[in-house]
Amino acid sequence: MPDKDEMFNPRASYRGQPSLPNIIFNANLQEFANRVALICALETGGNISPKQAYDEIRDLWKKLKASKHNLLDNPLPPASPEP
Repeated sequence: MPDKDEMFNPRASYRGQPSLPNIIFNANLQEFANRVALICALETGGNISPKQAYDEIRDLWKKLKASKHNLLDNPLPPASPEP
């Protein structure tokens, strides 16, 4: 039986170009999608206001956008081996 974390945050396996930035961004994207789905469910159920849902999703979007910028648009150069 899956544990609570697996149930609330399911992960699909990565099927793209295997590089560390791509895999990390994919994990961030999946987390974004899962959290947006939960926020939408809370708003639909009347547990949070539409404004609160919007604000939370907007904050998540900003974090995802920063993640894309850092990982995919401007990745750090590979570290050179120490002598």
